[in-house]
Amino acid sequence: MTPSKDSPRPAGAGRAPGVEPARRAGRPTTAVLTPAGITAAAIRLIEVQGAEFSMTALGRALGVAPSALYNHVAGRDGLLTLVQDELMGHVDVSGFGTSHVVVALRRWAESYRQVFARHEAMVPIIAVLPVTGSPRTVDMYELVAEHLVAAGFPAADVMPTIVAFESLVFGSAMDTNAPETIFDTSGHPRPTPAFDEARRAQAATGTPSADASFGWGLERLLAGVEAGLPSEA
Repeated sequence: MTPSKDSPRPAGAGRAPGVEPARRAGRPTTAVLTPAGITAAAIRLIEVQGAEFSMTALGRALGVAPSALYNHVAGRDGLLTLVQDELMGHVDVSGFGTSHVVVALRRWAESYRQVFARHEAMVPIIAVLPVTGSPRTVDMYELVAEHLVAAGFPAADVMPTIVAFESLVFGSAMDTNAPETIFDTSGHPRPTPAFDEARRAQAATGTPSADASFGWGLERLLAGVEAGLPSEA
């Protein structure tokens, strides 16, 4: 049955994601925009447009004037900080304090990679974004540092260790979505027998190259951490 022009529209019909119901007459009971809705919309937009996204495009995606966004976020940099904080909140740090520090580091790194493999477009942004204003990010770093030091790991090695793990995580997250032909040497003017044999040998294991590379690097980083712990840790 075709509804008449006077039939009521379903609740929420035509509303842009991240935008609350329209205000009724009088003082509004809820904000038209919410920081959580803006953040979610920004993540979706960045995944399409990458680091070149604009507040104008975000406003358009939300169906509001760009100026309305500034009532909720401190400009583009503030928005990126919200995005960073949201994504870091999905990284599993539950192993710290409940497991041996090496076990906790493995769980943390694997979860970290999974989060950013799902949001690959964020990697070039988040990898160089200051942590100021992102409490979840700072708390994550503090937790890792605290448990490394508590286990007897040299304090001077903590920052290089965190950065080394993140370098592996971010690079592998991007590698996860690389095309299968990324290492195709066909058309190269000279033979590459050693490299070709290495590719065939790895393919024969049945493990995707990105997973194998991440696992190889992770185990060696973890071995380095374990070697830096006191023997009784």
